Amino acid sequence: MRQTNNVRLMTQALHADLQPMFEIVKQVNPGHQEFQQAVYEVMLSIAPLAGSRPEYAQWSILKRICEPERQIIFRVPWVTDDGKVEINRGYRVEFNSALGPYKGGLRFHPSVNLSIIKFLGFEQTFKNSLTGMPIGGGKGGSNFDPKGKSDAEIMRFCQSFMTELYRHIGEYTDVPAGDIGVGGREIGYLFGQYKRITNRWEAGVITGKGLTWGGAQVRTEATGYGTVYFAQEMLATRGDSFDGKRVVISGSGNVAIYAVEKAQQFGAKVIAVSDSNGYVVDEAGIDLELLKDVKERRRERLSAYVEERPSARLSVHGSIWDIPCDVALPCATQNEILGHHAKKLVENGVQLVAEGSNMPTDPEGIAIFQDAKILYAPGKASNAGGVATSALEMQQNASRDSWSFEYTDNHLRGIMRGIHDTCIETAETYGQPGDYVAGANLAGYIKVADAMVAQGVI
Repeated sequence: MRQTNNVRLMTQALHADLQPMFEIVKQVNPGHQEFQQAVYEVMLSIAPLAGSRPEYAQWSILKRICEPERQIIFRVPWVTDDGKVEINRGYRVEFNSALGPYKGGLRFHPSVNLSIIKFLGFEQTFKNSLTGMPIGGGKGGSNFDPKGKSDAEIMRFCQSFMTELYRHIGEYTDVPAGDIGVGGREIGYLFGQYKRITNRWEAGVITGKGLTWGGAQVRTEATGYGTVYFAQEMLATRGDSFDGKRVVISGSGNVAIYAVEKAQQFGAKVIAVSDSNGYVVDEAGIDLELLKDVKERRRERLSAYVEERPSARLSVHGSIWDIPCDVALPCATQNEILGHHAKKLVENGVQLVAEGSNMPTDPEGIAIFQDAKILYAPGKASNAGGVATSALEMQQNASRDSWSFEYTDNHLRGIMRGIHDTCIETAETYGQPGDYVAGANLAGYIKVADAMVAQGVI
């Protein structure tokens, strides 16, 4: 994962009323670059509200919304198969509960730190707001790396992690889900330990569960499908569609795989995917079944895909964003599209960028896309399908119900269409037509801010 000091790239001036607040954020959160970047990007967008909503200033909404309601850090001891005791660090940041119980995934990855969890929780607050569902924002995880670990080691780690986390969560308090490094296997171990400790079958305490024990259809596919649904709505504003488009998708986890699947169903030709060891270019079009076999069933690297696919080549040099395409869907991690990547994409004729991961484009890259007038959607809007379907899982759990794949998928598509329309309408209202970034940030912020005003100083 490439890292860059994105704070130095925040060169666009903030509104005079907002700059002092950003200085406070930097002072209170020193070195938390990802979190500062996320706050900066939202502050750029909400400038039209400065001075127009005096109740926001009266109740110090911006200052409060930038400070998590609760930050939990804890030790996670666990035992390896050979009897060695390892220690990792666990996090849960319960960011904002104005709209409902905290809701957001758990990420297990060596890069996890407090800054990343805070940025994800901050973004999650507005993403969840956009879904229209009654859920607040939170995020959590650990610097534990599941790669190379046995199932037994992962189970012991998850049990230790939940032994601390269980006291902070609940279906009316905080509802975690999966994220990078936390799939169905990990969710099962986490839920099992919660049930063991509490002696409660509280299905609504965690989402992403198996279909045979309270999970929702489409949850695995939801973020990837939702990103493509959103992008399809974007293309439709210009009388276009995915049909015949060359698509590049970074990543090869759940989000990327199901973005590939839905884009292919819409008639696109997906030509590239990636993992941490490089990227694969397959001009014949990605073989979805082979990709699923390699990544989901065998849990192998993309090099295994290339070994079995004559039309594919693996590259460990350069960037996946050097490949000419019509549509780019970043579905891997934060800050994967830097300014020079964005410039290359534009030079190669990209028409649309929709983010399937959280904050994959740095501020310079965003500015390049917007200046080029291409269709660009921020992750808090275009990748909201995952958390929306998690909320649908909560709804099914609360009613002891079970919905079909088609019924849930239709719900998901309707939610993504609604988010798209909200972004367009809000951007138009505030004098920034066609600006999905402004529309998403303003719409998400206003809903949360109005709820905070209504609930008083808490």
